[in-house]
Amino acid sequence: MSYLVLARKYRPQTFDQVVEQAHVTQTLANAISSGRVAHAILFSGPRGTGKTTIARILAKSMNCKAGPTPTPCNECQSCKEITSGSAADVFEIDGASNNGVEQIRELRENVKYMPAHSLYKIYIIDEVHMLSIAAFNALLKTLEEPPAHVMFLFATTEPHKIPITILSRCQRHDLRRVPLESVSGHMKFLCDQEETEIDGESLELIARESGGSMRDALSLLDQVITSSDGPIRHEQVLDILGVIDRSILSDISANILSGDVPDILDILDKIYAHGHNIKNFYSALTQHFRNLLVIRMGKKIDKLVDLPANETKLMARQVETVSEHYLSQILDILLREEAAIRLSAQPKLALEMAFIRMFQVKPVLSIDLLIEKLDKLREGIGELQETSTSIPAQPVISEVSRKQTVPRVQETASAPYESQPPEPPLPEDLLPEPPEIRFSPDDPPERTWEKLLEIILGKKSSLYGYLSKCALKNLTEQSLEIEVRGNKFTLGRINKDETLIQNICDDFFGKKMAIEIRAKESAKDDRQQKKKQKEQLRQDALGNPLVGDIVDIFGGRVVEVRVL
Repeated sequence: MSYLVLARKYRPQTFDQVVEQAHVTQTLANAISSGRVAHAILFSGPRGTGKTTIARILAKSMNCKAGPTPTPCNECQSCKEITSGSAADVFEIDGASNNGVEQIRELRENVKYMPAHSLYKIYIIDEVHMLSIAAFNALLKTLEEPPAHVMFLFATTEPHKIPITILSRCQRHDLRRVPLESVSGHMKFLCDQEETEIDGESLELIARESGGSMRDALSLLDQVITSSDGPIRHEQVLDILGVIDRSILSDISANILSGDVPDILDILDKIYAHGHNIKNFYSALTQHFRNLLVIRMGKKIDKLVDLPANETKLMARQVETVSEHYLSQILDILLREEAAIRLSAQPKLALEMAFIRMFQVKPVLSIDLLIEKLDKLREGIGELQETSTSIPAQPVISEVSRKQTVPRVQETASAPYESQPPEPPLPEDLLPEPPEIRFSPDDPPERTWEKLLEIILGKKSSLYGYLSKCALKNLTEQSLEIEVRGNKFTLGRINKDETLIQNICDDFFGKKMAIEIRAKESAKDDRQQKKKQKEQLRQDALGNPLVGDIVDIFGGRVVEVRVL
């Protein structure tokens, strides 16, 4: 008899033997016990998680001599035929190679016949999403109302590709990826059955490489067992699978956190010389820093980090003095550089440059630390102000003396090693007051308007922003006219502060002034005139012979004409 791989030799034969899919197997067992099994069931989930295996167990449970029963006997004729794949009443169809409407029509014609010697005629269609639309349409009516002796069991890795009309007629069960500990534990059990000696670290490595697929894990275990004589060492597993040891990831992450670039480049050179795939290494490194960040956060580590407990403890010690923000910054850089390394013709050089750029970025500070530093700075400024108020009053420095002292201050500042204590600021009551702005009849209207704007700026800066777009159109001894050159919104904001403008003008001119605020009459005409001018410029540019020659020579077209 030919050799049976582990995935076939130890395929589960009952619901209890299925690894980590209790949410599906228990539901089906309860349905069988209560006689509420659906006529069409869809099993979906990642590859190698037990979809077809559960479908076969369900078929045995329904056609068992003692059944329907949640626990098939695996001794009767029907159970043995289903196990060997030769059952006359259980049809396993590959949806990828039998995806045409002709095959489905043939199936539809055969469902009307009674089973040979079983209770049910069961159709197991694997990768059902590969059926064509016409095949799905041909199956639709039969799937909705099949004969009482017919069951349909579908399996797929891509349920989103199945038409909703089919999904609505099936009872759906989603299978999950098998956790790392469950995969390694099951492989340990099989190794004991096969009398194969292998350490737990190697089994965990194989489980990680399987990506949550039990079938992939058993295939890799088969490869390792076949390639080894006697006890299997961890170094052999690394060489056979071509996997980078996690100790290397730990070393390189420690050097990244310490900023040791030469050691990182040396480790990277050894990885490249050993023949490892740089892109796979980069993916593993990114996942490693993701795990470091989650461990540093310190919440739900067992759920979010699928690693052995001893390794998570080592990683926790490695990042106990590193901030979450710095780890997040490194992970962000790794993710941004991923495309460049994946698409690069020289991934090793691209990875080296990514590490060098990583060390050129300074670690960011957390918001809490920044707030703490600001509070300390505020306290220091308050102490400095208290010190300055306790200094005796000094005479006011005139403008002339202030100018004369500038060169001496510059000379002192040019000596970097002679630090002089800064002169304390003068008290506010001794500082010279700014000159008062007064109206002068000799000033032209433009100068008068500038003075008014200067006063308004000191009173209300937002009003100054609107009035700076306006002009003093007319000024008499008893009135002034302000022309608003903005839009209606600007006019409305200015009218809202008309009382403030009135008070400022009365104080400035020293008498009651009549104020008129109006929009510029020709504003609309100006906009239309400017629009016409721009359009004319565009037409002139398009009609320019030089532009036409360039378009003809290069076979191009004018995309946009921009008026500067």
